[in-house]
Amino acid sequence: MRDDYALRAFRAIAEHGSFTRAAAALDVTASALSQTLRQLETQLGTRLLHRTTRRVGLSEAGHELLQRIAPALNELDAAMDALRQHGDRPAGLLRITVPDVVATALLDPLLGEFMARWPDVQLDIHVDNGFSDLIAEGFDAGIRLGESLQRDMVALPVGGPMRSVVVGSPDYFARHERPKQPRDLEAHDCINFRKISSRAIYRWEFAHKTGPRKGQWFDVSVHGRLTVNSIPLGVRAAIEGAGLATVLEPFAREALADGRLESVLDDWLPPYEGFHLYYPSRFQVPPKLRVFIDFLRDRRSAAEAPQRPGHEPRKVRR
Repeated sequence: MRDDYALRAFRAIAEHGSFTRAAAALDVTASALSQTLRQLETQLGTRLLHRTTRRVGLSEAGHELLQRIAPALNELDAAMDALRQHGDRPAGLLRITVPDVVATALLDPLLGEFMARWPDVQLDIHVDNGFSDLIAEGFDAGIRLGESLQRDMVALPVGGPMRSVVVGSPDYFARHERPKQPRDLEAHDCINFRKISSRAIYRWEFAHKTGPRKGQWFDVSVHGRLTVNSIPLGVRAAIEGAGLATVLEPFAREALADGRLESVLDDWLPPYEGFHLYYPSRFQVPPKLRVFIDFLRDRRSAAEAPQRPGHEPRKVRR
């Protein structure tokens, strides 16, 4: 048994949490993959996975092994890709982690064109609103809001400025007075959002619109009976009149356009620097990632949200 194949098989099972999905990703049968894993466990003399009828989880030994082999396998993959691409068209598997708003608003309209232009590049898009360890989890790059990135990352703006909106349904506003300033939210039923990575409740952010603190950002804690960790679920709840929600504008764009939602406090929500594609600073950019970066940057102007007169995007807080 080739050790590198067995370790890659183990990594795939751990990442997918399923023999069936890992087998599909590796283009082998689930039974063959199970046999490979059993042989690896026999060779190492320890159990790497806990298996039940519903899920597959890492044992303590499996977790330790994955943490130690993942960076080495990722470096080996990068080296092999670089050799395969030397002097040729960009090729190989490109793994990108993005939040769902990026998948919907930025990538969805562009993926067909990118795949047609670079037929030798295979894209694996992982949609996750939490943060992923690029190196440990085998991602080539990610896309997140620039202000939340770590300092050791190379960050390149893509997609243009973004803005948030505070929205509610016409039915909700028929029953409640519209807030005119953020402190008025104390009298409203607000839909809270729990962050996936930290599980903390998101504090709504606003910028002073006048006076000596004009443009400076501040946050407020809001109260409500509903808390979610899914932005689309929060938008749906707002449409149904459950309360006010604050979301990135692309999530509410369709409902705002057809009148199912209405926005308030717009003057307190100027645009800010939006999403950035990021990758480790020590990472040598392979051709497959370089063409993806260039593709997004070439289309940034078309994807930029229109800026309101008198407002400048918020700077990235690093």
